[in-house]
Amino acid sequence: MRYIFKFPDIGEGLEEGTIVEWHVEKGQSVKMGDALVTMETDKVVTAIPSPKDGVIAAKFGKEGEIIHVGSALVEIEIAGVDGKEAVEEASKPLSEKKSVEPIEEEGAGVVGTLEVAGNSMVLSASREGVTQSMGESVRERKILATPVARAMAKDLSIDINIVKGTGPGGRVTKEDIINFKSDSPKSNLLPSSSNSQSESQTKMRVDIEPLSQIRKTIAKNMLHSKHNAAHMTVFEEVEISELERIREKYKEQMRNEGIKLTYLAFIVKATAMSLKKFRSLNSEMDTEGGKMIYKNYYNIGIATDTDKGLVVPVIRDVDKLSIKQIAKEIITLSEKARDGRLTLEEMRDGTFTITSYGSIGGLFAVPVINYPQAGILGVGRIHKKPVVNGNEIVPGIVLPLSLSVDHRIADGGETARFINTIMGYLSDPVTLLMD
Repeated sequence: MRYIFKFPDIGEGLEEGTIVEWHVEKGQSVKMGDALVTMETDKVVTAIPSPKDGVIAAKFGKEGEIIHVGSALVEIEIAGVDGKEAVEEASKPLSEKKSVEPIEEEGAGVVGTLEVAGNSMVLSASREGVTQSMGESVRERKILATPVARAMAKDLSIDINIVKGTGPGGRVTKEDIINFKSDSPKSNLLPSSSNSQSESQTKMRVDIEPLSQIRKTIAKNMLHSKHNAAHMTVFEEVEISELERIREKYKEQMRNEGIKLTYLAFIVKATAMSLKKFRSLNSEMDTEGGKMIYKNYYNIGIATDTDKGLVVPVIRDVDKLSIKQIAKEIITLSEKARDGRLTLEEMRDGTFTITSYGSIGGLFAVPVINYPQAGILGVGRIHKKPVVNGNEIVPGIVLPLSLSVDHRIADGGETARFINTIMGYLSDPVTLLMD
């Protein structure tokens, strides 16, 4: 029996993935759970395991090609055909092949890890900002084609939408473009010599690279957030000399335990404690259902920077953790991000996000909300400046804060009180213990 295994939907709103590496060949025997192929999605690099024991009869797609969810990945001969016969069968034209019994696999397990880590707030590992209807409409409009075929069609001025695809699932391949070109008048396909010369000169002046899956998702989620949330941003500064004194007192002790005590640990704790007092900032709005969802748990996403894009690992139940535990979690998640070991579970279900761009540069910013969360706190560069202490002007350590909220959910007064509460905790860190 021939089994068709399709690229599974792992429940994260995926629409497509790019083949990074094949781990099997035609005629190779596989066991359930063996890695078939490594796929790069818009959030993670995932190893797709075999759902059955059998022999690989055919593979669909080459490394670098984009495969849509629901499209065939491999054909597996379950029983009755040995490896050699499976290869011969896979080489036959479709009309001569033995009957194929397509089997829908539900709940196919996929183990996902982040290939490279990153610092940002946009890539939440969830369905946030991606509706089913949007995903379906994209798939209905987009013509399936390999990247090489798209590039060749563009160079030859061929409308790829009118080319009949012969690849898996009707995918347009390089051979389809070549055949279409040979069957069509040259005058209708090739650009003029002047245009060719102009395009050649242009290509020498720019580098053109395909969008990565992560960059596509960042762009999509950014636009979705800006289009669906009423952004409002408040800027503040808080003097943190007392926080610096406490951090200096304990950071050496923490370092001996392998923990780096940063300002961020205190900021994360202060934010969680403030969210407990202002539940609107720890909520989301369900406009279709006509209701508000107030969350009684406090999972803080930490925007993290990578070479490939931005991700948001989540520290869970921050209100129940000590400063020391939070600092340890920040280190663990940051190292996983850098080493490419973040899992989908470690990036989902955040209730509020913090993005610390000040470690790179910048005092204030207008952070984009990690929709459908209600707010995001931006942390700027800590610096020394004169401050007023009573009737005196003294040197101070100042932390800039930028708070963006969804104005549909949080009013101006509530937003101001929320950031004032955070500032109160940071200016007098002992109050974090009192509450």
